[in-house]
Amino acid sequence: MKLTVLTENCAGSGFLAEHGLSYLIEHEGEKFLFDVGHTDVFIKNAQTLGIDIKKEVDKIVLSHGHWDHGDGLQYIENKTLITHPEVFIKRSRNKDYSSLGLKLSKTEIEQKFKLILSAEAYYITDHIIFLGQIPRLNDFESITTNFSDELRQPDFVNDDSAVVVIQNNEIIVVTGCSHSGVCNIIDYACKVTGINNVKSVTGGFHLKYNDLQTKKTIEFLKKNNINHIHPSHCTQFPALVAFSENFKIEQLKTGMVLNL
Repeated sequence: MKLTVLTENCAGSGFLAEHGLSYLIEHEGEKFLFDVGHTDVFIKNAQTLGIDIKKEVDKIVLSHGHWDHGDGLQYIENKTLITHPEVFIKRSRNKDYSSLGLKLSKTEIEQKFKLILSAEAYYITDHIIFLGQIPRLNDFESITTNFSDELRQPDFVNDDSAVVVIQNNEIIVVTGCSHSGVCNIIDYACKVTGINNVKSVTGGFHLKYNDLQTKKTIEFLKKNNINHIHPSHCTQFPALVAFSENFKIEQLKTGMVLNL
């Protein structure tokens, strides 16, 4: 599997960056976007790499309905868009009630894309799966939230999802922000595929501190012999330091290509 970093918080030499995430994933002849950041940076970085997103890609998977993962949809159209039904809810930050949902409404998105909504695991191909809604079963992830929905009720981002790729009887997990918990995501990927051998995990882990959740995440990864990880985007410095002390990691930058 090939993963090209089109949008990330950190810029590679000659590439643009923004607070957001967009990966181009290629596997067994299938090529699709996983998230699109919040501007057209993903398109510009792809052009720098000699990739014409508008011509070469016909599918987009949106991990969840936050601006930094989905507002790039304004700059592209005529694709199949696969995501969770709740991505369109109005949502805000608790600290100031500023909006952090998608700029485009469901009606506007339906006019631009062929929309596939699934809370269940959705098979893009036999070996590429959009996981849908992630069960939150452990006792240390997705316990609190800093977000509210339009009714000012706690928003735990139920639409937060991920993609799993099956390769050589192993699985590769790609996350957007892991609001549902990266360990919950991995557990569900194993359940859906029936494969417990996890080759790698790449994407936002949504860990900010070297706290109990980060420590338990590291324990979980070690217990399950998952050593090939790329925590990025919303994984902040104290957590990254903790990961670097336990795993061989590198900072993801725009323009990087991972062969997983």
